[in-house]
Amino acid sequence: DGLRRRIKYYFMNPCEKYRARGRKPWKLLLQLVKIAIITVQLVSFGLSNQMVVTFKEENLMTFKHLFLKNYADGDAESYAVYRKTDVYESLSYIIEQYGNLYNITLGNHEYEKNGDLYSPLSLCQTFYRNGTVYAGNETFEIDAEVDTDCIEFYPTHHPSPEDIVSHFTLHFKRLVSITVTFVLKAINLQTVRYRELPDCYDFTVIITFSNKAHSGRIKIDMDQDVSISECRDWEIIGASAQTLYLTEMFDCLIIVICITSFILCTRSIITGFACKQEYTQYCRSSSGKDPPWSDKLEFVSGWYILIIVSDTLSIVGSILKIEIQNKVVTSYDICSIFLGTGTMLVWIGVIRYMGYFKKYNILILTLRAAFPNVIRFICCAGIIYLGYCFCGWIVIGPYHEKFRTLNTVSECLFSLINGDDMFPTFKDMKQKSSLVWVFSRIYLYTFVSLFIYMILSLFITLITDTYSTIKQLDQSGTPTSQLQEFLSMCNDLPNSGAYRLDQSSSSGCCLHF
Repeated sequence: DGLRRRIKYYFMNPCEKYRARGRKPWKLLLQLVKIAIITVQLVSFGLSNQMVVTFKEENLMTFKHLFLKNYADGDAESYAVYRKTDVYESLSYIIEQYGNLYNITLGNHEYEKNGDLYSPLSLCQTFYRNGTVYAGNETFEIDAEVDTDCIEFYPTHHPSPEDIVSHFTLHFKRLVSITVTFVLKAINLQTVRYRELPDCYDFTVIITFSNKAHSGRIKIDMDQDVSISECRDWEIIGASAQTLYLTEMFDCLIIVICITSFILCTRSIITGFACKQEYTQYCRSSSGKDPPWSDKLEFVSGWYILIIVSDTLSIVGSILKIEIQNKVVTSYDICSIFLGTGTMLVWIGVIRYMGYFKKYNILILTLRAAFPNVIRFICCAGIIYLGYCFCGWIVIGPYHEKFRTLNTVSECLFSLINGDDMFPTFKDMKQKSSLVWVFSRIYLYTFVSLFIYMILSLFITLITDTYSTIKQLDQSGTPTSQLQEFLSMCNDLPNSGAYRLDQSSSSGCCLHF
């Protein structure tokens, strides 16, 4: 009877535990406080990160308009050149704009300096080492080895297209790519309005003329690598560093609360393991065999493991956030992953406390009971899905833009399952090959019919049947496992006082804190 009460106490909700032994639900209160402060932390970091992303994106757009000749918004995918003179003029334009940066830019962009000298602009071409191509008589000879030839231009040098031709001859028939690289500096002053210390940015601008297809069309693309650091010397009039200190103190408070939550949940898992051991020993002594694994797993709380994982992610994310604020590291993406995932798991953990209400608990039990069957179902459906992905990629890919890569094929088919973008997928199929066009119709119609009308319906039926079963068992009150049958023999209510007697007389191997 004492073992039944101790195990039953372990599975009680915080309110029942308070009535049973008078212990206050510190863990529940801690989780509620943690949800609130971690959400505030995430929103604060998100707003700060949004300013960083906006600054990067707008600078990239600025560089495109400054250094790409006749560039217009929306030309990113179609911006290309088709004549030799256009290539030389585009290169000359980039070099000229780089030299006149002070006179044309609206921002606070500056050249990078190495000592007393400005960093030069680097112009490199990559080409096959040797080769002759005669498309007219269908002959060619190519050395597959690739060479790189580079030349540097300083901001004070403004060459014309003729100067580039004389000093830097492009081997168009063997050309693979041309790369223009230079570094510019800028300061993100928009953070001053939000009482944050501005960052100094190094933009490594990379302009690529891609001729990998050798089709007569050289596509021009621009990208940037951004390095963020603390400015060497700064002074902000009318502001103080108090906001930064308060933010760091708030982050430290979150770390302390997450560590406390981590310790409490770890102790609860250890308590559950002790209860499992004691129950296993009882079953061995009474029936001569171990309890089933399903009963043993009842003592392993997945919610506590979820909270421990979320605490770990939040602690690491908070430490990275403090390091970012002090300009020690600049890995915004890594910090975002830790903080975002930690906050998501914290909010998911709230479902555990909603399960204490009977109506919500049925839904949670349904999800838990259906999970193994859902995983098996997804594995079977995933095999069919992958088969369609590979087939669509190899057959329809050359004639449909959404099937060009395995990644886009998967995204397109997943959208079709959800009824999205269905008509354009049919309509955009090119009719150059009648055989492939007919095949695409059979392919798409069978995929939509199979997954929407059969597989999704079976998936919904699987969840519905599990819900009906759980609801019937809940209404009948019949124990569904050996452990529940064992606990059903204990009729002591939480406020009966029997649990307080167990607390005073127990050896402490199976107590839940």
